Amino acid sequence: MRRRIDGGSSFEREYGYSRAVVQNGFVFVAGTTGYDYATMTMPDEAGAQTDACWRTIAGVLDEAGSSLQHVVRATYYVTDHADAEAVLAVCGRVLRDIRPAATLVVVAGLLRPEMKVEIEVTAVVAGTISKI
Repeated sequence: MRRRIDGGSSFEREYGYSRAVVQNGFVFVAGTTGYDYATMTMPDEAGAQTDACWRTIAGVLDEAGSSLQHVVRATYYVTDHADAEAVLAVCGRVLRDIRPAATLVVVAGLLRPEMKVEIEVTAVVAGTISKI
């Protein structure tokens, strides 16, 4: 069974995607930028944008029956190599004890020029983790 989770961004309907999809015990969270989707504002600094990304992702995971503790894969996209350390510092603080498989990619740009970071994650739904 497939369940879509909408995050409230006008981008989702406009561009034809869901903030997350829950299927087969996994939560696939779409690339998330640093917008406050209630006000459609975004901080200027890459580290602050990364904090905002994680707040949105945490809320979506909670709605999906998961949490940051259940993240198994993360991909970070940054538009400027100089911002990588600031982004990774925030990711390290958020994921220090979780330590999912992760990749950072420096890209030529994101959809809008004010976007400096985008994060996508895959998590398991709470209670579906098998013990080894």
